[in-house]
Amino acid sequence: MVKKCICFGLLLVFILTGIACDIQPQGEMARLSMFIGVDISGSFVKGEYFDDGIDFLAHYIYAHLQGLGGLEKPNVLFVGSIGGATADEPKTFYPIHTFENKSVEEIAIKLREIFPEEEVNPFTDYNAFFEQIAQMVKNQNLLMRPVSVVMISDGIPDIESGEQTDVSTLILKPMERLARNVTIRLLYTTANVGNQWQTQIKRQRVRVWTQDAKVMIAWKDTAIFKPDTPVDEQHRFFNWVKDNVDFPVRPQRVN
Repeated sequence: MVKKCICFGLLLVFILTGIACDIQPQGEMARLSMFIGVDISGSFVKGEYFDDGIDFLAHYIYAHLQGLGGLEKPNVLFVGSIGGATADEPKTFYPIHTFENKSVEEIAIKLREIFPEEEVNPFTDYNAFFEQIAQMVKNQNLLMRPVSVVMISDGIPDIESGEQTDVSTLILKPMERLARNVTIRLLYTTANVGNQWQTQIKRQRVRVWTQDAKVMIAWKDTAIFKPDTPVDEQHRFFNWVKDNVDFPVRPQRVN
C-alpha cells in the first residue's frame, strides 16, 4: 500500500511538472515590459518579408500573451511603428489591451489595420523609436523591470532625406539606464546588417540580438509549424522562437 502511494505521488509530480513547464504559472507576476516596432518604410513594406513578418508577429504576440511553451508573459506590451513621414516624428503605441483576448487571426487583422501596406513612409528612424520607448518606461514607472524590444525591420536607418545612413549613427544611450536587462531584437535583417548592429552600435549594457530574414521565414516550415494543429499545441514553434528569437543574449560592451 505504501509503495502504491509513493508511485502515485511520483506520477502526480511528473504530471504537474509537465504542465508547469508548458505554461507560465498563473500565480507568478509578469514583470517583462515588451515593445514591438514595425518598419513602415517603403523599402521594407514593399519588400519580400513584410507580409511574413506580420504573420510571424501575430503568432509571436499571441504566444507571449498566453505564456505558451514557456514564453514569458509581458506585464505591459506596446506596439508601434519605426519611422514616419518626418524625422523625429512621435508614434502611436498600441497597448496590450489592443491584442488581448484575440485569436492569432484577429491579431493579424489588427496589425494589418495598424500597418497597412498602402501607407508607406520615407523614414526609418530608430533613434526616435528608442527615445520614445525610454520616455514611456519612465512615465509608466516601469524602470528596473526587464525590457524586450522586438523590431520587424531590415535594420537599415533612413533618417536624412530618405537616404540610407550608417548604423553607427544609432544612439542607444536613452535605453542604457532603464533596467539591468534591456534587449533589442532585430528580426528580418541580413547577415551583413546584423553584424553591423552587433559590432558598430555603441553601447554598454544594452544587449543586441539579430536574426536574418532567411532564417526567420523558416518558422512556417511544416517541420516547425504543423498544419491543422491548434496554435496552443505548436510546441516545436515555441521552441524555435526560444532558440532563434528570444535567445538569452549576453551583454557586450561596444565603444
